Amino acid sequence: MREADALSYWFSPGHEVFVAEDPAALAGSPIVGTYYLRANQQAGGQHVANCGYMTAADSSGRGIGAEMCRHSLARAKERGFLAMQFNFVVSSNERAVRLWERMGFQIVGRLPQVFRHPEQGYVDAFVMHRFL
Repeated sequence: MREADALSYWFSPGHEVFVAEDPAALAGSPIVGTYYLRANQQAGGQHVANCGYMTAADSSGRGIGAEMCRHSLARAKERGFLAMQFNFVVSSNERAVRLWERMGFQIVGRLPQVFRHPEQGYVDAFVMHRFL
């Protein structure tokens, strides 16, 4: 995905965007992660939240994703959402799957071979859900 397309998607209307910063970052930008929060669906499904998360490559394993998830769950509840759903968690991303499970999400669906992994070929993705 081109950078302009990625930024356009990330800042889409309806996306509330947050940034995680580490002011003690030694090199480069203090930004260590970002996420968006939105309604998963419109109309009859707008009571369920959806998020997308990204962490800086050099911030891996520092708990940034967990902190952003905790923040997003609290913010979603503040906004009146009743649940949160992730529509596409790549099954080979075992760290993410374990994190979301620790945060209370359950796998409620499996999408067979919907992601083309650059090394593993076609892999499944999960739909994950939790109530707030």
